[in-house]
Amino acid sequence: MYLIKSNGYDVEIGIKIFKSISSLITKKKYSSHFIICDENTFQFCLPNLISNCPKLREAHIIELESGEASKSLEFSAHVWQTLIENKADKNSLVVNLGGGVVSDLGGFCASTYKRGIDFINIPTTLLSMADASVGGKTGIDFSGLKNSIGTFTQPKGVFIDPDFLETLPSRHFQNGLAEIFKIALICDKKFWNELKTADVKVAAKDIIAKGVALKNKIVSKDPFDNGIRKTLNFGHTIGHAIESMLLGSSNELLHGEAIVIGMLIESHLSYQKKLFSKNELDEVLNVFKNVFQPNKINDLNLDSIFELMKNDKKSTNNKFQFALIDKIGSCKFDLAVSDLQIKKAIEFYNTSF
Repeated sequence: MYLIKSNGYDVEIGIKIFKSISSLITKKKYSSHFIICDENTFQFCLPNLISNCPKLREAHIIELESGEASKSLEFSAHVWQTLIENKADKNSLVVNLGGGVVSDLGGFCASTYKRGIDFINIPTTLLSMADASVGGKTGIDFSGLKNSIGTFTQPKGVFIDPDFLETLPSRHFQNGLAEIFKIALICDKKFWNELKTADVKVAAKDIIAKGVALKNKIVSKDPFDNGIRKTLNFGHTIGHAIESMLLGSSNELLHGEAIVIGMLIESHLSYQKKLFSKNELDEVLNVFKNVFQPNKINDLNLDSIFELMKNDKKSTNNKFQFALIDKIGSCKFDLAVSDLQIKKAIEFYNTSF
């Protein structure tokens, strides 16, 4: 069992999480319970949760469609309406059982309903375990823009059972692995070197714990994204634009797949700005080729990517602000990058795959 102290709550990782969940629910004496899940966690995870947490047997179940499209104002309205119809009050609890979409949407709905009710996260995918488990960011997509509406609201607890990964498809495991490689790249070279040679599925519990602890250290220093927390955006300025552009298309990418592309393109930006050596660029490229088999993006419209990036919440006055690694295990933030440098970096990516 791993226990990581975050901003006002604990992240527990291990096989005894159900006992801790039951203890929290008993202690708080909630008036009602609501479990948000998707069709996959409804089938594979909900029975296990309810059988091990008797207090949740009478919970109201809110089932969403899996996928990024559910992180919308329409689905948020559905959640709020369900809470209202079932007379949820200020002493109700929302349990988010699922991946990043469920925790982002569920946290957002809980944080805004009656100006905020308690919620806990039980992440069931590697992405949500490694990335959405700490930091207190909730949100939905709006007008084609990723996470453009949201709040900073901390859960009452995060409970991670790595056994949930046993039912996770390989593509979705890789999806979450991208964020773990990212945290190593921006702040821990030793962890990066471990990941390069590790059997990540066998060592899943340990690498999740290390990744969460590293992210927690950063967000605890900067809970509202004003300074060092911006380093977590490495790969995301371009990655989010690509992800948004392909959303709903036949070539739609998972979040981690888009972030892998973003990290490679932004690594080349680091190289162009002489922050990063050619040897380090080649190392990142070769490791990512071996681990992730990144997707080709030759047919993307550059003008559309630039327009999406201008609407990114990290941009100011239509100027792009990047977090860029200055060596493996270190990252700088709020760095200006020109349109030409971005085009060169995308050309580098396209000629590499």
